[in-house]
Amino acid sequence: MEKMVKDSDSCITRLLFCGPNFPPSNKYTREYLQNYPFIQVDDSSSEEVPDIIANYDMCIVKSVQLDSNIISRANKMKLIMQFGVGLEGVDIDAATKCGIKVARIASGETGNAASCAEMAIYLMLGLLRKQKEMQISLEQKIVGEPIGDTLLGKTVFIMGFGNIGIHLAKRLRPFGVRILATRRSWASQPLNSGQSNGFPAPNDSADELVDEKGSHEAIYDFASCADIVVCCLLLNSETAGIIDKKFISSMKKGGLLVNIARGGLMDYEAVASHLESGHLGGLGTDVTWTEPFDLDDQILKFQNVIVTPHVAGVTEHSYRTMAKVVGDVALQLHAGAPLTGIEFVN
Repeated sequence: MEKMVKDSDSCITRLLFCGPNFPPSNKYTREYLQNYPFIQVDDSSSEEVPDIIANYDMCIVKSVQLDSNIISRANKMKLIMQFGVGLEGVDIDAATKCGIKVARIASGETGNAASCAEMAIYLMLGLLRKQKEMQISLEQKIVGEPIGDTLLGKTVFIMGFGNIGIHLAKRLRPFGVRILATRRSWASQPLNSGQSNGFPAPNDSADELVDEKGSHEAIYDFASCADIVVCCLLLNSETAGIIDKKFISSMKKGGLLVNIARGGLMDYEAVASHLESGHLGGLGTDVTWTEPFDLDDQILKFQNVIVTPHVAGVTEHSYRTMAKVVGDVALQLHAGAPLTGIEFVN
């Protein structure tokens, strides 16, 4: 990489991290680029982005909404990236019209998918073993309660069998579960989300990882016979609010819902009402409808709800790896070289 940029350091390439959330992304990228003074890494509040975006060649969107108005101000911008996968906050059409490329970092090659899969299992186990009630027993000095449940023998429905779903299925197999999975097309992508940096590549075929496969139309049938539903979908116009009253009503009574994707996939009123009625046996979610989540929200009153602060992919391994991807892309951009290691969406 030094050879690539040695003749290109006469100017500064400016990289902006938008908004205050996920601060390790800024920190690790800045550390990776510390020996390249011609790459300037800045971060800003969400409110500052519209006023300063014109000064930058590249930005990491994080949780900030980049609409057509903001994008139109980005006169120098060549690349909008996500520090991860989700690009629902970016007006991709507006960026395309402005000649700006938009890209994500593929989760299967950074440890992000593995990290999210592990978080899904954490949330499953937390609900099955009644994490909140265990804390109450500790506080009340009660020994031997609550009685929990096991993953052993459960049926798990993975809704959205992409990189995260593949890693999740591979890790669930040793627990002795039955796995159902849906994706829009089983022929569109080989089931190989190979990992670098020591992570094994899950080369298993779909038939080996999944007991029953289905298309998107099967989600209600699969939900009706699953003990646990895990949502791994991308958020877009087709999937927003997909976990609604109809879907949750189709779930087995007492079934558990785990979401490691996006809060906007869940209809708030549907989730709240089905928790209240007891039809939904528990909610474990790393993502919420608004972030940060209101600690006074009624959903947190339920003992069978676990909420974590959007940290499924926030691990040392995945963030160091993604920081390297962002840093390398910034160096490539500075040198006028082809941009590699990212997935373009326009």
